Amino acid sequence: MKRIGMLTSGGDCQALNATMRGVAKTLYNVLDGDVQIFGFEEGYRGLMYNDYVLMKPSDFSGILTVGGTILGSSRQPFKLMRIPGENGFNKVEAMKTTYRNLKLDCLVILGGNGTQKTANLLSEEGLNVVSLPKTIDNDIYGTDMTFGFQSAVDIATSAIDCIHTTASSHGRVFIVELMGHKVGWMTLHAGIAGGADIILIPEIPYDINHVISAVKKRNKAGKRFSILAVAEGAISKEDAALSKKDLAKKRAASPFPTVSYEIGKKIGDALGQEVRVVVPGHTQRGGAPDSYDRVISSRLGAAAARLIIEEKYGYMVGFNNNSIVPVPLKEVAGKLKYVDPQSEIVQQAKDLGISFGD
Repeated sequence: MKRIGMLTSGGDCQALNATMRGVAKTLYNVLDGDVQIFGFEEGYRGLMYNDYVLMKPSDFSGILTVGGTILGSSRQPFKLMRIPGENGFNKVEAMKTTYRNLKLDCLVILGGNGTQKTANLLSEEGLNVVSLPKTIDNDIYGTDMTFGFQSAVDIATSAIDCIHTTASSHGRVFIVELMGHKVGWMTLHAGIAGGADIILIPEIPYDINHVISAVKKRNKAGKRFSILAVAEGAISKEDAALSKKDLAKKRAASPFPTVSYEIGKKIGDALGQEVRVVVPGHTQRGGAPDSYDRVISSRLGAAAARLIIEEKYGYMVGFNNNSIVPVPLKEVAGKLKYVDPQSEIVQQAKDLGISFGD
C-alpha cells in the first residue's frame, strides 16, 4: 500500500483543493484504493509538529469548485528553515522524523517559490518529494502557468471593469493596485484584459513624468478618464537605482501606504485632476477557481499522481508548451520567472497604446 503525505504551504489560492483532488482521485483510481493519504495541517508546520489527518476518499469529493485549502496553510520562511526554533527545535529534522515515523512513500507539496525551495531541501535530505506549482503571481520558474493565476487574473480584471463605469461617469483618474511584489504577470494580464491605459510592473521601472504625459495625452484626446493598473511592487526609475538599504530607508520614511498613493498624489498635483486608488487586495486570492484553473489543476494533480505511481521523485510538475512535464526541483528552487520587458506581450500591449511609464 502506498502511504502519501500531502500539504499546502504559503499563501492560499483558488485551485489548491482542485489540485489535491486531482492527485487523490488519480491515486485512488489507478491503485484501486490501495493508498493512504495523510493530510498535514497548516503546511510545513503540520509536518514539523506531527499534526495530520488520515484522509478518506470522501474528503476529496465536492472540492473541485471550492477555493482555499481544506488542509489549511501557513508561511514558514525558507531562510529560517535551518535556524533552530524555540528550545533549539530543529525544523528540518522534525519534518524528516514525521515522514519516517509515518513510513511515507512520498510527500506531495503544493506551494509557491518559498515552498518549492523547502521541497527541494527535503528532497536533498533524502525524502521522496513531488511538488506542484501554486501561486497567483505565475512566477515559478520551470512552468508556463501556475494554478491559481488565471482565477486571480479574472478577479483583478473584474475590478478594473467595475472601475471603468465610475471613472467614465466622474471623469477621474483611477489607480487599481494589484498583487505582485516582485513580478508583474497578473497586473500585465489583468491590465490588458481590463483595458487599462497605463500598466506599471516591477520589471519595467517607470518615469513619473512619462506616466503624467500619458494621462495628459488622453486628456488632450478628449478622454475624460484614465485607468492605471499598478502592481504593488511597481518601482520608479529613481528608486530602482538605489541600493536595497537606501530603498528600504526611503520607503520606511514615506508618508504613503503604498506606491499607488504616491503615484496618485504626483499625478493629481501635476494635472489638478482627482485621482482615486482602489486596492482589491486579498479578494484576488479568494472565491472559486475558474474553469481554466479547474482543468489545469486536475491535469497537474493527475500527472503528480502518475509520478508517484512510477516512483519518480524529486520533481515539480510543470506546464510547458501546453503539455505536463516533470521539472527537476533543483532547477526550480530559488528562481523566479519574471516578465521580460522585451517580450512579445509587452510590445503588443505598447502597440495597443498602453503606456508602461518607461
